[in-house]
Amino acid sequence: MKLDEVKEWYQIAGEDFYTAQIMNNQVRKPIEIICYHCAQSIEKYLKGYLVYRETIPPKTHDLTLLLDLCVEFDNFFDAVRMECSVINRYSNEIRYPYRIEINQTDVDYSIKAVERVMKLEPIKKVLNKINDEGAV
Repeated sequence: MKLDEVKEWYQIAGEDFYTAQIMNNQVRKPIEIICYHCAQSIEKYLKGYLVYRETIPPKTHDLTLLLDLCVEFDNFFDAVRMECSVINRYSNEIRYPYRIEINQTDVDYSIKAVERVMKLEPIKKVLNKINDEGAV
């Protein structure tokens, strides 16, 4: 397992989440983009975990598929199944002209979903290992 590669996935996940948080604090909130970045953050956390488990993540934005792969290694991921299912619709279709209707409630849910993923025991363990190895 390449801990440096896992670190990169998690750094990008953190940057996506940070971007969503910054945009959420603006007067004019681009709610679609905030939800998109939250979906991107979750995707990177899940893919980073798969890399940690020495699995090449598939080239997909499908959060439920990525979650299923993570569950194969650790059932703790089932705790965010609902979040991944809801947020999944923001991963790509939101970036096309036939937009879906979303509002601030969706933004709040998306931000909380990322926070729940970040607090999952398997994710925290990997982050601790990265910190212990000095890779961060």
